[in-house]
Amino acid sequence: MNGRICGTGSYIPGRILTNDDIAQMVETNDAWIQERTGIARRHIISGDESTATMSAEASKKALEMSGIAPEEIDMIILSTASPNAVVPCVACQVQEMIGAKNAVCYDLNAACSGFLYAYCTAQAFIRSGIYKTILIIGAESLSNLVNWKDRSTCILFGDGAGAAVVQADPDAPFECVLHSDGSKGDALAKATPYTKGLPEEAYNMTMDGKEIFMFAVKRIPEVVRELMEKLPICAEDVDLFVLHQANARIVEAAVKKLKLPLEKFPMDMHEYGNTSSASIPILLDELNRAGRFKKGDKLVMIGFGGGLTWGAAYLEWQA
Repeated sequence: MNGRICGTGSYIPGRILTNDDIAQMVETNDAWIQERTGIARRHIISGDESTATMSAEASKKALEMSGIAPEEIDMIILSTASPNAVVPCVACQVQEMIGAKNAVCYDLNAACSGFLYAYCTAQAFIRSGIYKTILIIGAESLSNLVNWKDRSTCILFGDGAGAAVVQADPDAPFECVLHSDGSKGDALAKATPYTKGLPEEAYNMTMDGKEIFMFAVKRIPEVVRELMEKLPICAEDVDLFVLHQANARIVEAAVKKLKLPLEKFPMDMHEYGNTSSASIPILLDELNRAGRFKKGDKLVMIGFGGGLTWGAAYLEWQA
């Protein structure tokens, strides 16, 4: 018994920060950013918005689409690297906000691969028979972590949340591969404020852009091939690849290595920037609501990010 995605939802903050706005903070310009990243805008929380409130709104939309009541949710798994509180976990805050009073709740952090990890974790709980209806969420308020004086990182990140309801279904195919490499963790890092005694720069988000680029372009094709070896299909049979939205150049370089049509790799980072663990579920919801999926479509979700973490999961659209 595996799980099928039976509802998706997303929430995007209304405040927009364009590349021209960024150019007022650091030495850069719109053409430079778009050429190197494919990003034109990003959405930033304001007012009372937080990782928890965005997660709750995305979850409500996913539940509405699924037709499942909050009380029917057995578990909430929420992926974030930018919680609005250390305790309680964001998943518990969402539980209260949406009325999922019967759910077991916890957060996980696998950076930009987080939603993929949450999806695979949900499948494991369903396959084991422990739970049958699980709400998974990827949400980030990265604007709270970014050093807005660091041109190498502040141009990249945005805020948002995406959610999906995964429910047990005997006809739902699923397979995954996941990896981690802690020896390369310094390539994308940020210390917490309560970690004392570190140099000042350690408390800002830091990234070795070249290292991350080479890592992603290498690992994406590898993980796709590894996943295909576990399936009775080949990469050419996949209808769409829902990839973490980090950088358009990464996507294009990886697709070139795979020798697949770029049209199979939809992108939306031009509007939202890199929303880390929220990027896959936001794109998934956009594609779903735009009618891009039909029953039986073969999909592969691919994540890669800090940790370092990466992986891919295969599913066939059932909703």
